Amino acid sequence: MVAGLLSWPQAVFASKVDIKDKQAEVVREIDGGLETIRVKLPAVITADLRLNQPRFANLPSIQKAKKKPMAKMSPKDLGVDIKPHQEYLSYEEPPKRQGGGRVSSVDELISKLKEKGLI
Repeated sequence: MVAGLLSWPQAVFASKVDIKDKQAEVVREIDGGLETIRVKLPAVITADLRLNQPRFANLPSIQKAKKKPMAKMSPKDLGVDIKPHQEYLSYEEPPKRQGGGRVSSVDELISKLKEKGLI
């Protein structure tokens, strides 16, 4: 959905990504093996579990990180426009489902379906 809204190419389930020039070469796992696709950047790329092995921070590194100052930035500082790009006109619940009916024979079922124009 994001790629469609931005009109960008997309590559999904990436297990390996190589960026060369202004293109990304994405390897993804499919039923028959591996598939390699090339997309122009900027692009939306979603990751598979095999893309990255997370590393776990040790306790001294966590303590050092807590002491470091964190700079506060606003979207304006980054040059990002946060105004909504979509307008919602209305919200409504879907219509309630009507209960089904019982028929006593196949002939009655066929006649009811013909009345509704389903056959």
